[in-house]
Amino acid sequence: MALGAVALPSWAQFRVEISGVGGSQIPIALPDFRDEARSGQAVAAIIRADLERSGQFRIIDAPTPMFEGSSPAWNEWRGRNTDALAAGSATRLADGRIDLRYKLWDVVKGQDLGGEAHAVASEDVRLAAHRIADAIYQKLTGERGVFATRMAYVTKAGGRYTLRIADADGEGGQVALASPDPIISPAWSPNGRELAYVSFETRKAVVWIQDLSTGRRRVLADFRGTNSAPSFSPDGQQVALTLSREGGSQLFIMNRDGGGLRRLTQSSAIDTESVFSPDGRSLYFVSDRGGGPQIYRMSLAGGAAERVSFSGNYNISPAISPDGRSMAFITRLNGGTFRLCVMDLASGTVQQISDTSDDESPSFSPNGRLLVYATRVGGRDVLMTTTLDGKIKAKLISSLADVREPNWGPFNR
Repeated sequence: MALGAVALPSWAQFRVEISGVGGSQIPIALPDFRDEARSGQAVAAIIRADLERSGQFRIIDAPTPMFEGSSPAWNEWRGRNTDALAAGSATRLADGRIDLRYKLWDVVKGQDLGGEAHAVASEDVRLAAHRIADAIYQKLTGERGVFATRMAYVTKAGGRYTLRIADADGEGGQVALASPDPIISPAWSPNGRELAYVSFETRKAVVWIQDLSTGRRRVLADFRGTNSAPSFSPDGQQVALTLSREGGSQLFIMNRDGGGLRRLTQSSAIDTESVFSPDGRSLYFVSDRGGGPQIYRMSLAGGAAERVSFSGNYNISPAISPDGRSMAFITRLNGGTFRLCVMDLASGTVQQISDTSDDESPSFSPNGRLLVYATRVGGRDVLMTTTLDGKIKAKLISSLADVREPNWGPFNR
């Protein structure tokens, strides 16, 4: 059953646990917003969790009540070793909307850095809080924040699979598809309007594309054999995927409307999990053509594939950073442990950044500063976000279901 843009707050039961210490973080204080209880959301707590999860900020306790109209006591905040301060308020308007306002200050310079006002419907307060966190992040780091972006992931509970679209902290979700049959490999279109995925609802692997605003879905690939691992090109006009229609599992590319099918690989191996480079000129993919699964790169203009991964004898699930400089992937260690790694593509240097044992499905945030991946902790399938150096991790624990197959959406929303 496909559902278009149906909010289901009853299952949005995530708890975020943040661990680790970053090397260089901005100490920031953010008291609770004045009258935020009227908004129905813990606005300041959402913003604090966003900033802390980014790894760029260290939250300073703020016992002094403040709002955007307050005059900061600079010496008091400097005495608390605070570099930045933000405060705001929530007001319910006559039409039922919530007016969220905030202001940001540079404590070191004693300077007003400006603020914003958001008048939103009550159901959009959480999103507005994420956008305030994005604005603070950009003002203080010079980079675009990702807190108002979305993630897609699959939950499994009671033998039922659900493809969900949620905020970047796992909350505020909507159901895209619910099914008694497995759903895997969600992949965002670059404009954030569509999602490709693999569903087994017809008792075989079929690739679908779904419009997230309307819920309308259509079959993209239902050829003989299996149809799997879709990935949009950076311009959104093509989809790479793995098909076994001609024997074996090989890479193909086709137009997003289902036409123009073209075979890309001609090996006797299993070629799968393809992802585009940010410039759209190459594909990274997994192949066992060398005896075990490794990551390769090939030009879409033609030519032989070149091997990219060399550390270990089992490397899968490549994800390429938006700037094209880094590749996240999963490696299998001796003993069957699966760990998340990040490779600098220029030097080939690999850093193992997780300490869990069942990692899978890494995906970069659209600003390239964070990764989300699935793993197993305490007997539960959970999502984790991490900085690229692995120093700051946030565990998103769902109280209602096991969570797998995360994919971080683009900036567009």
